Amino acid sequence: MSPIILIAIYAALIALAAFLTDLRLRGWSLAQTRAAKLRRFWLTLFILLSLLPVAGAFLPNSPVKFAIQAAGNVWLGFYLYFGFLLLVMLGLEQLVRLVSGGRAARKWHGGILCTALALALAITGYGLVHAQNTRVYRYDVQVDKPGEDMKVVLLGDLHLSVNSRLATTQRMVELVNAEQPDAVVIAGDIFTSSYEGLAHPEQYAEALRGIQSKYGVYAVYGNHDVEETLFGGFPISPISQAFRTAQMEQFFADCGFTVLYDQVVDIGGVQLAGRVDGEKAGDGTTNRMTPAELLAGVDQSRPVVVLEHEPKEFQALKEAGADVALAGHTHAGQMFPGNLVVPFFNENAWGYARIHDLETVVTAGVGYYGPPMRVGTDSEVSVVNLKFKG
Repeated sequence: MSPIILIAIYAALIALAAFLTDLRLRGWSLAQTRAAKLRRFWLTLFILLSLLPVAGAFLPNSPVKFAIQAAGNVWLGFYLYFGFLLLVMLGLEQLVRLVSGGRAARKWHGGILCTALALALAITGYGLVHAQNTRVYRYDVQVDKPGEDMKVVLLGDLHLSVNSRLATTQRMVELVNAEQPDAVVIAGDIFTSSYEGLAHPEQYAEALRGIQSKYGVYAVYGNHDVEETLFGGFPISPISQAFRTAQMEQFFADCGFTVLYDQVVDIGGVQLAGRVDGEKAGDGTTNRMTPAELLAGVDQSRPVVVLEHEPKEFQALKEAGADVALAGHTHAGQMFPGNLVVPFFNENAWGYARIHDLETVVTAGVGYYGPPMRVGTDSEVSVVNLKFKG
């Protein structure tokens, strides 16, 4: 999307929230001088906070920029809930006015503003804390082919970025190792469109290198495992400029990941196919193999598991010979009401589902995109127990 259009939309939304807030302050029963000071203070603070995402997008790379980005992401999370709650409560106010003939809501001005502000702050605080509390989810997947049962840990969407916490990554590794998996697979978006934005990447690489499994750790790239400019979570640089850097690739190597780039490998009798991301291949294109091309040489008598970032093309994967598809990308919606919306845009938005006779598991992911919050969803380590015919 054009940066000008995106910033214009953002400015319009901010102006709307500022206008509605100012109306509430105007109607508050306060002394005139005190009310004027309060309005000036609030509007000044609101405008300054609203500029954080803009500055975070367009300043040159530096510790100052990354600190502003981190603060701006928190602000966006708060603003989403504050604006949403304000609109809901204003709607309720109008409904009460209509029912009561205008009497019952006359003194709601201050109450509406304070309630929306308090609730938004409470939800933001909860979301920030909850996002760090990773949970383990378990899925049993039956495959009607011979083989030895295998425990696979599916990770995804670590989104290492300016808002990441090393302790959370270390805790994730502990949860993975406690499962004693046969294999670990990572469904992309290890970064959030920037390598330099991650403070002390060597410490994260050291932590991730501690993942233990019988057959190793395999990964595919996601649409954010490239360098690009983001504004409010939306990319504003074209795909032709979205390249994976040597630093990112070295990071994956330092972590001990085997990255599959439209490749098929054998792990304990299971054929694991890793797909290039369909949105950004990392070389300035969207080029990748079709399911039929990728799986052309697999042994159809043995289990075939496909690992990719976005949960798409399930029917084509099944027709090409896949038995299981593992993916991420959706974050299960990450923040309410997103968790209610993503099912409308994905055949499988989260968890286990059998689609087109293909066994699919989509992880909610460990990290977060944009606001470092989770509301209505969990940060997830997914344990996939593959059970074969024998």
